[in-house]
Amino acid sequence: MALLLLLPLLLLLLAAHVGPSECGCDSRLYQKVINDLCFNRFEEEMVRLDSGRWCSWPETMEIYGGLTNCTCQVALRMDCFWPNRLVDNFFMKIHNTYFHHCALTGRLLHEPSIGILAPFIGVSVLIALLMTAVVVWRSKRTEGML
Repeated sequence: MALLLLLPLLLLLLAAHVGPSECGCDSRLYQKVINDLCFNRFEEEMVRLDSGRWCSWPETMEIYGGLTNCTCQVALRMDCFWPNRLVDNFFMKIHNTYFHHCALTGRLLHEPSIGILAPFIGVSVLIALLMTAVVVWRSKRTEGML
């Protein structure tokens, strides 16, 4: 049933790619096709997935990858650049709709603990002091030699 609904859009994509790209990208048509083709498929797959699992990357990775690939393939067929401003706005709407309540833990960079930082800072300070001592010692040793 869904394939019958998508058939006209697929034919439109094929027809858009037949002629040479003298006109460039029709952004309104591109936006309509990614909404009708890519978003509808994404929405169907997300509805099948329990909304409590939307924030699980392993659960949504394939669906999200399919959406990304769909927008890219449509852009290629319609001689549009990818990524572009329309795709950015499209994905912002997707994120605001489906992933706005997902926690960012595990995706943000965190400062390392003091147990990890202290050795790096300590070794750096010791090397700086050692190099200073070597330079001072070497400069005093060569003062008398001319």
